[in-house]
Amino acid sequence: MRRLITILFVCASVYTIVPTWSGEARLDLLGKSAQLTATRVMLDRTDPRHVRVGGLTYLGGVALDSRDPAFGGFSSLDVAHSGTDDRFTLLSDGGNIVQFHMGQDWRPHAIAFANLPAGPGIGWEKGDRDSESMAIDPRTGQVWVGFEYRNAIWRYSSGFARYESRVNPEAMRKWPANGGAESMARMPDGRFVVISEVAHARPSDWSRSEDERLHTRQAMIFAGDPTQIGPPQRFAYEPYGRYDPSDVTALPNGDLLVLDRGFRLPFRWSNRISRVVSREVSAGRIARGRLIATIDAPLIHDNFEGIDTTVENGATIVWIVSDDNQMFLQRTLLLKFRLDR
Repeated sequence: MRRLITILFVCASVYTIVPTWSGEARLDLLGKSAQLTATRVMLDRTDPRHVRVGGLTYLGGVALDSRDPAFGGFSSLDVAHSGTDDRFTLLSDGGNIVQFHMGQDWRPHAIAFANLPAGPGIGWEKGDRDSESMAIDPRTGQVWVGFEYRNAIWRYSSGFARYESRVNPEAMRKWPANGGAESMARMPDGRFVVISEVAHARPSDWSRSEDERLHTRQAMIFAGDPTQIGPPQRFAYEPYGRYDPSDVTALPNGDLLVLDRGFRLPFRWSNRISRVVSREVSAGRIARGRLIATIDAPLIHDNFEGIDTTVENGATIVWIVSDDNQMFLQRTLLLKFRLDR
């Protein structure tokens, strides 16, 4: 009886100190011992010479893995090209950060694991650290992270060293909990674009039909740092068919590359990459991209949620990373393409 009373007292104390904790297992955090392996993968496992997919040429890719149980679930990607190799930053939807360098040998080195130093909520559950999008200023190293469940944007100092500022934009307040800032990009001119994941209500004067309203996604244009600037301008993005936007990146000329994601039974993912010209990214417009490529079976496919671009020897390089949902049926794939058109 005394043991039972002690247990009840401890549980009550925890609940009092941490009132939002439901008793569920807290999110796994990456450990300090950073370990990472990379296994080369083909675009088409039946034909190694198959490297063209739409307007992209496949340059190679790897399946990433680690012994750390928290590894995986990556929803956003940043790549910086230095001339000899690339520096990668992967952010998971649980606030876990993986950074490494990788060159032409496709072998990761200078590997580092970390976790967001702060974020919405207390970090007990996924909803407290639902970090779905990321943008990095290449000059200052400052990082902006979009939290889907909280409809918030937080800014961190270079290398995620510390939290600096945050905002819950009024324009995003009514976005669904599972349809928040899934996609975010910093434009070359310093503006930010944020796109909601799922279709939901938006001003009726933006559409000419109910069908159009149901197939567009709300999007925002911030004139500068979202955590410091005033209210954003609104526009809408229309993906292809039954696809949902999962990430976006900006090209040097201001065009956007949007990564759209689709799922169909029994368990198959599909992605489309489309290009939105810069003039479509303006207040009151409905942006419709030109399809660049569809990455689907029988080619390699998974739940790709992160996209970024670099310039290498004058060519535009497109990188995409998949969110394995930390399920054994999926993988963390990091693929490299050249944009041909």
